[in-house]
Amino acid sequence: MSASPTPTGAYDLAFARWVYANVDGGDRMALCMQCGTCSGSCPIGAQMDHGPRKLFMMIRAGLKDQVLASDTIWNCVSCYNCVVRCPRKVPVTYILHDLATVALREGNAAAKASDNARFGSAFWWSAAKYGRTDERLVTAKYYWSFGLGGFIKRGMANQKIAMGMVKTKRMHIGMPHKVKGTGELAKILAKAAEIEARNHG
Repeated sequence: MSASPTPTGAYDLAFARWVYANVDGGDRMALCMQCGTCSGSCPIGAQMDHGPRKLFMMIRAGLKDQVLASDTIWNCVSCYNCVVRCPRKVPVTYILHDLATVALREGNAAAKASDNARFGSAFWWSAAKYGRTDERLVTAKYYWSFGLGGFIKRGMANQKIAMGMVKTKRMHIGMPHKVKGTGELAKILAKAAEIEARNHG
């Protein structure tokens, strides 16, 4: 996969063509007729800075930096309402998710700073290391991404919830649980990273 182009004008179609060719589901984005069904069907559309309909228009306008800095690509909750209801069968959810991957890969500052990216990083770390997620470690690593002050503030704010989970045995105390064969898992993930790097080179 080639690097996405740098926009050269207000309506530079180079970025749109790149999205059509390289982003998962992007080949069908050209079918979008801007009806707004996706944004109207989104349960948290009002909390997004743009929403999928406007974001697709921005892609066509070549506004690469604004698209990759948008919180729309991070706030998608994967309910697939947009995919089910789109009259042109555009896989909106897939496109938003892959654009978030592009934003991270290209070092977009807003993407790296987003809460979703921070949590995703902590979640993946636990899954890759132990073969499963450990609520305590994921939460601690996520909180730590905000620095020492953020770690303490968030930890104290959620202490009651944590104690309640321990009391009801929804969160265990002790060493993290691991899957069998973590060494084999590490080899699989290393190979996957190698393939991804080769495809994106």
